[in-house]
Amino acid sequence: MITPAQLLAALIKVLVMVGFVFNVGGLLTWVDRRQSSMIQDRIGPNRANISIFGFEIRAIGLLHAAADGVKFFFKEDFVPPKADKLLFALAPILSMIPVLGLLGVIPMGDTLCLNKVRSFQEAGQTLWPIATRVGMCQQFIAVKGGGVQMNAVDLAISPLNVGILYVFAMAGQGIVGAAIAGWSSDNKFSLMGALRAASQMVSYEVAIGLSLVGAMMVYGTVRLDEMVRWQGDNAWGIFVQPLAFILFFVASIAENKRIPFDLPEAESELVSGYFTEYSGMKFGMFYFAEYMEIVTGSMLLVTIFLGGWQLPFFHRDGITVEFGTNVFYAKQLPHVVMIALNVVTFFGKTLLMCLFQAVIRWSLPRFRYDQLMKLGWLVLLPASLVNVMVTGVVILLLQEAGTKVDATLALAGHLTQAVVAVAGIYGVVRFFLWLGGSRDKDKTLVGSSAKFANAAGGTVEGAMQA
Repeated sequence: MITPAQLLAALIKVLVMVGFVFNVGGLLTWVDRRQSSMIQDRIGPNRANISIFGFEIRAIGLLHAAADGVKFFFKEDFVPPKADKLLFALAPILSMIPVLGLLGVIPMGDTLCLNKVRSFQEAGQTLWPIATRVGMCQQFIAVKGGGVQMNAVDLAISPLNVGILYVFAMAGQGIVGAAIAGWSSDNKFSLMGALRAASQMVSYEVAIGLSLVGAMMVYGTVRLDEMVRWQGDNAWGIFVQPLAFILFFVASIAENKRIPFDLPEAESELVSGYFTEYSGMKFGMFYFAEYMEIVTGSMLLVTIFLGGWQLPFFHRDGITVEFGTNVFYAKQLPHVVMIALNVVTFFGKTLLMCLFQAVIRWSLPRFRYDQLMKLGWLVLLPASLVNVMVTGVVILLLQEAGTKVDATLALAGHLTQAVVAVAGIYGVVRFFLWLGGSRDKDKTLVGSSAKFANAAGGTVEGAMQA
């Protein structure tokens, strides 16, 4: 039976995850405008403003996202005369449901033990650091024979045992919304976009699924929280499955139908693809679902390959810097503080991956449709199969080697943690130096033709002909 405390904890987790996805999805609409202007060296969003006593407040373009939301509510809800009214209205809802459904199994942090640390110390237990790294508060109950009752909260809305299999099932439902939207619109451009979306998403879902098989073989589980704990105790997934990381990242961008894989809604070919006939809030749901997919895709990427909530040498009991069997620094910190740091770390990594995808969106040109399908079936699919085979062979070799290589692998895992720590510190320092540095720009605009002419020795100027 669900207690009021469990119900309250579930409600808080839902509000945190859904609130994060909605807010970051809205913020990404501004990032697309602002970051594209920075990449293309032009003026960004600067039109929407609020005038107060003669002063114009633009809030660095953030008002554009607010203006978009207001416009969606007041625009006409147009429905084509010959459209299937029920399916036409149902398609935007079906596009958003899978995105929100995925949030149910993604863990934002490690298991939170609500008992005080001193209660374990009073009970004379010395296994506190070991058990908390494993992340299972219930282990103490078994060790102490039920001497002290434990209260544990999983920081996932619904930590299902099927884990990644549930992700595959929910992600596959995204095809339905796009297909129904194009078919029910009674528009040939919409239908063509729906066909493209369905074939593209089916093709790249195969690559996504096979790319994760190698990761599941290494982690030995399909639970997302256990995958993160394995990475904290050993090495991040990007180090043990680098090819799978690249395959999953590319396929996830294609699943989101973002540039360079936005063929289902290519403006120059299909007007706007499967949602050409949509307006008002129905279009807003399609539009917003795409940005929410970026956030959920980044969450999965962080969880499976980038350590989830883990930071190098940070554990549930504090900080322990170790290489092999040598411990160089150990500091025990409050358990609640470490769990809070877990949550902040997870969301911070997710934001970085969202920004990285925005950079890709404004840096690469669109594929042709035949190139997109060839990439999925002739490149990603064979590469994922090779990754599964190689992973299986390596695991068998390591099992045959026995315990002789365990110490070497543990040291290698600690070295990867050190690499991540140094890279993270360097990135933070560079970021703050960039914020505090001057960014004077050359105001002289010179076209590429002038640069080429100067490189060739200049142009020949003669008398003008009458």
